[in-house]
Amino acid sequence: MMLARRVAPSFADPFPVYRDLAETLLTAHLRVPLERDSTVAHVLATCAGYAYADAETVSTMMARLGLFGHGCVRISQVVDSMFIYSTAYLLQSRCGRVVIVCYRGTEPGELLNWLGDVDVGPESSKLLVAEGLTELRVHGGFHRNLRATWWPVLDELGAALAGKSLADRRQSVPGPLEAIYVCGHSLGGAMALLFMLKLAGDVQQRALAERVRALYTFGQPMTVLLPVSPTLVESQRSVFRHVLPEDPVPALPAGSWGPFVHLGHEYRWVEGEWRRSAVPVEQLPTMRQVPRIVLSLLDRSERRKSGRYSFAAHGPQHYLSALRPGDRVTEFGDRDAL
Repeated sequence: MMLARRVAPSFADPFPVYRDLAETLLTAHLRVPLERDSTVAHVLATCAGYAYADAETVSTMMARLGLFGHGCVRISQVVDSMFIYSTAYLLQSRCGRVVIVCYRGTEPGELLNWLGDVDVGPESSKLLVAEGLTELRVHGGFHRNLRATWWPVLDELGAALAGKSLADRRQSVPGPLEAIYVCGHSLGGAMALLFMLKLAGDVQQRALAERVRALYTFGQPMTVLLPVSPTLVESQRSVFRHVLPEDPVPALPAGSWGPFVHLGHEYRWVEGEWRRSAVPVEQLPTMRQVPRIVLSLLDRSERRKSGRYSFAAHGPQHYLSALRPGDRVTEFGDRDAL
């Protein structure tokens, strides 16, 4: 288990991208019914995209967005033989009242990590999702990765709830934890969903579960197997999934591995804007199309043969580009790139 802590730096113009970002996160998602927030989506997509880097990079980019002086914790667990590649970042606002929990997605260069993604075994696939509900069957590989860092993440959140600084446990922050946002890209999105479901099902963690404002995912694969109770579907009103039309990952795992489904609200990128989709993305029926989709990364002719999907569209940079507001500088401070 690896754990790293740091305090974010401060920046001058052209940053921050958002003024009073902690206050924005505190006041978002308080209305009922809940609605997707474009600022929250951009902020969490940035965190999810840079979660593939180290703690210093994640902290730097989030400080540029507006989380000046925040505390950043990186928790990581790797067990090659069990296909476990689990990394979570926790970012605590300087005031202490907001924490972002961000799970890293699939490592592009790690073959074993990809094998873990397709491992749908029954040995670790049951999850108690809420009090009074039956156990839910979920993706075995995703669940295993979540559990690898589950307790350290809860320990950090418990410290934040007690008003402790995550950058230095010996110090206190001005206020205790009020709002938790959960996010992730790809595998990270699947782990983020399972984290939210598992937290809701743990009666010992009710104080934390009540502080979860929303879950935002980007290019998230299907994670839950049928059957799913209507009560569970209704309870996921604070889940906002983002899907680019050429990204095949939200249509996986294939139907030949089992009847997987999505939960929450789905937003698709259509004609230059994010639109709510009444019908979730359709699961690929078999794996036969996947090799051609993979080859589309290297050969444009294969991309045409594979249909509308290409793994090239799955990159977090594409989601971040689509979610960045046109009137804001980039996380690099560029204006002419808008």
